[in-house]
Amino acid sequence: MKKIILAATVAVTALGIFSTQASAQQSPWQLRARAVHIDPADKSSAGTGALAGLPADAITVSSKTIPEVDISYFFTPNLAAELILTYPQKHDVSVSGLGKIGTFKHLPPTLTLQYHFAPAAQISPYVGAGVNYTRISSVRLLNGTADLESHSFGLALQAGIDFKLDKNWSLNFDVKKVQIRSDVLVGGVAVSKVKVDPVLVGVGLGYRF
Repeated sequence: MKKIILAATVAVTALGIFSTQASAQQSPWQLRARAVHIDPADKSSAGTGALAGLPADAITVSSKTIPEVDISYFFTPNLAAELILTYPQKHDVSVSGLGKIGTFKHLPPTLTLQYHFAPAAQISPYVGAGVNYTRISSVRLLNGTADLESHSFGLALQAGIDFKLDKNWSLNFDVKKVQIRSDVLVGGVAVSKVKVDPVLVGVGLGYRF
């Protein structure tokens, strides 16, 4: 995981070094801290095998609010890359009619490429798209008889607004839709697929160096 995050950071830095269009009047680096609410889609396929008879969408993953740190590099005033980081987050897993069946943790670093429509304005909206890698760990389901895939790769879409408070500080509102999916395994056999696919709504502060 550390190697993946380091490689992504190096890639962003390297692109910035070779970019000749970055603003000469302001540092290309921006750091944001956000409080982000995760709202999972709670979609799952019908169970098979050991989970035969489990209806579709019976598996749910708990919502929660988490801290998030985001590092952005502006190649030009309009074009930026953002690396979105947090620490492993724990979620409850429930099944309709059974209640809570266990927990798992996930770590979802995401890299997006953003377009800022009005970078010089006090109110600056942006959109972004990119990729997400999620590491799933500490799975405790059905008293240890069920497991989840440990990796998930997916797309990420993003939209947000920066409200500039002064030359360096800004208030940020951000919404992301991220693909996070995993097979439910019993005895090493996939018996259902869970689509967490959360919407993440964040509010925070940004600092442009």
